[in-house]
Amino acid sequence: MTRIKFCGLKRMEDVRYAVDRADYIGFVFAPSKRQVTLAQAETLRAQIPETVQVVGVFVSPTKQEVEEAIEQVGLDLIQLHGPVADELYYEKRVPIIQALSADAIDAIHPKADFVLFDAPEAGSGQTFDWTTDLQTDQPMFVAGGLRADNVGQVIERYEPFAVDVSSGIETSGQKDLKKMQAFHDAVKETFK
Repeated sequence: MTRIKFCGLKRMEDVRYAVDRADYIGFVFAPSKRQVTLAQAETLRAQIPETVQVVGVFVSPTKQEVEEAIEQVGLDLIQLHGPVADELYYEKRVPIIQALSADAIDAIHPKADFVLFDAPEAGSGQTFDWTTDLQTDQPMFVAGGLRADNVGQVIERYEPFAVDVSSGIETSGQKDLKKMQAFHDAVKETFK
């Protein structure tokens, strides 16, 4: 069964709703419209049971930034976008999801625990070319323009370990509970 990651959550009501519908909840620490502070993420984290894993999303962070977030928020995994120092992979404290554009498959780090394939511009709501052949030894997350009406296609095409959605569960820049439910239902429907 493909797992679900809801990413870019910022509001308490969204987190409370998501915990019954997602396997992973992502907090964005990189500059973006979905960015949260460590203090905000720590408060939201308190609402998440141990059955749901919390992912910190970073773009080219320093080791100190990552360690502070792991410590303060209690992150279960980190998701790394962009160039990062090798020490983050070799001295990791939690599993790492390496996020790459689907056309950069040759850049997979051998110490990544998971690989997330995304559109060239992460968070844009755009898909990548789903004819692209994605092969990796690590469990694969697929992201990029996923919505309730197309997630079944990507699951059938790639059989990913997990699917990751952010803009596809939003209306007017806010998480939409109905879209979260529809996305969850669409993923589960694929396995009936």
